[in-house]
Amino acid sequence: MAEMKTIQKIPISHIDLGDETFSINFMPDLHRLRSSIEEIGLIQPVLLRRKRDGYQIICGFRRISVLKEMGGSDILSMVLDEEEKDDLRLFFVSLHENHTSRGFNTIEKAIALDKLVHQFHVEPVTVVKKYLPLFDLDADEKILNTYLSLIPMEEEMKRYVLKEKVSRANIRRISVFSPKDRVALLSLISPLKLGENRLREILTLLDEITKRDQLTIQEIVRGPEIQAVLSHRELTAPQRADRMKKALMSLRYPQMYQLERTFEIKREELHLPPNVSLQHPPFFEGKGLKLEFQFETAKEYQSVISSLSKLAEKKEFKEIIENF
Repeated sequence: MAEMKTIQKIPISHIDLGDETFSINFMPDLHRLRSSIEEIGLIQPVLLRRKRDGYQIICGFRRISVLKEMGGSDILSMVLDEEEKDDLRLFFVSLHENHTSRGFNTIEKAIALDKLVHQFHVEPVTVVKKYLPLFDLDADEKILNTYLSLIPMEEEMKRYVLKEKVSRANIRRISVFSPKDRVALLSLISPLKLGENRLREILTLLDEITKRDQLTIQEIVRGPEIQAVLSHRELTAPQRADRMKKALMSLRYPQMYQLERTFEIKREELHLPPNVSLQHPPFFEGKGLKLEFQFETAKEYQSVISSLSKLAEKKEFKEIIENF
């Protein structure tokens, strides 16, 4: 690498802020950096490369942005000569500097890996072996491809992935959908505040429904079953998530869902005590029903037994036994 000059003040107006060759920022949290600069000033100079018409940023995009917003006119910089042409080497320096000072979020890792492959033309096998460990990732081609699949996604979907800390497995599930379907998907999952497992269930159901029924996610979301869930804004996010799964299950397994609804209606007609539960076999596969009850005192036990002894006389109970 060319020899760096001593630290000097460079006017921000002479720096090309639009050149993002070495930038990998996504949704940067500048609050802490701004507070630090306001309190003690800039500790670490930025790294620039001299150009014919000014300076190119190698490291320090965030620091320059904050100082500019604060009304600063110049910034402490280390400047490389224009003769330094090894862009890949400079990008590697930038990655190390950022990894040491702040680390990378999921989308920033994707941006960096994409630039290595498509901008700096590093062979994927080299990226896997040399660069994935730099991001604290296992040297696995599947992991590289997962992060690269984030790049063509819409900005709002990237924000969702980052905010909700979506796993790599679910990123792969999202990546198979078309851009229009991802937009529709976002309208479905954003209000629900889904956990990792529930998101996986919903993505799997949507994928199976679209393939079986030759529907788009747009068409599924516009359906009355989904709209009915989304319109119930008085429900909590977990309640809506639970209802959304049931709505999708009804589309994916209509016969089983109808059996479930019939069973629930018949069970409600029995007016069982709150400490008694009647369950059917999982997925209605196999025969036999399960009856469970809880009690704390002998009196509660006698009350439950008394209630259960009358079940055989009820028409609804006989219908459940005959049909399920």
